[in-house]
Amino acid sequence: MHQYPTDYQYLYAKPECSAVIRSSNQDFKVFEIPAFEPDGEGEHWYIKIRKDGENTDWVAKQLANFFAVGSKEIGYAGKKDRHAITEQWFSVCLPGIKAIDMDAFNTSSITVIEVRKHSRKLRTGALKGNRFELVLRQVSDDQELTKRLQLIEQGVPNYFGEQRFGFGGGNLTKGIALLKEQFKEKNRSKKGLYISAVRSWIFNHCLSNRITENLWATLIEGDVVMLDGSHSHFLADDLEQITSRLLALDLHLTGPLWGRGRSIVAASAQQWEEAQLSTYTDITERLEYMGLKQERRSLRLMPKNLTAKCTDPGTWLISFELTSGSFATSVLRELCDYSSAGAST
Repeated sequence: MHQYPTDYQYLYAKPECSAVIRSSNQDFKVFEIPAFEPDGEGEHWYIKIRKDGENTDWVAKQLANFFAVGSKEIGYAGKKDRHAITEQWFSVCLPGIKAIDMDAFNTSSITVIEVRKHSRKLRTGALKGNRFELVLRQVSDDQELTKRLQLIEQGVPNYFGEQRFGFGGGNLTKGIALLKEQFKEKNRSKKGLYISAVRSWIFNHCLSNRITENLWATLIEGDVVMLDGSHSHFLADDLEQITSRLLALDLHLTGPLWGRGRSIVAASAQQWEEAQLSTYTDITERLEYMGLKQERRSLRLMPKNLTAKCTDPGTWLISFELTSGSFATSVLRELCDYSSAGAST
């Protein structure tokens, strides 16, 4: 894996304090922030579920079995951690059904919180973000953690987290082998997962290099910027005004989500990105053939509504909100040198 480095650069230097996360599922809670509220009408039933130690796909399968429908009739906005307590909405299409009873679906690890009707299926990505409540234990230096908390309020690198790359980077390894036609995968879902890992690595690689070259918050001619809290992006034209808005955290620089088509970055920024990937044309060219289109992703991740409380010496409760597609571990990475007491998905 040395050919595809994953020792990404820290923004505020590697944290000196250490901590342990996921001592139990109770220590890692995730609450979905939906993009809309169910309208109360239609043939789609929205079911809000709290799950403890179960993954999203498994719950979706149980719902399909419970209602005796095909898996395609089940919808959800995004996948949630398995080794955690999470709350999220699922949908199921049940034409003509006027009432459903979910009591029999509850188990020791699954609790139905709410049931409402809606006119459309819940689609992947229909999500504003997620709220995280995390407990850090065995924090080695409470004062150092306090200092790091002040730093991350200014944003952290928006790296794709280790979950995207699989255990030991297995998804990335398979994705690269797949692109080089050294490996075949018939399962469409797994194939997409592996390809996504390669695309995510390209983004992380460019982001890490911008930090290394002190270009984290420095505008390059031809850069593309993104509005805070949205996916709306545009080519930077007025460099002085854009720089001011970058400093105000109103805009963020972006990096490539590689695919086919012409990148919208231009001039020096385009040359810089091409230089970072010049030795990886064997995978970038193959990604273009896969049909994925060029997209952009914010380089900076802003934890919103960040709160932190030291409940006991060495124990902290941290809460924050992130936009969809972002990783809590990317925030934790800049906060402390953490280790996980349990597995992560």
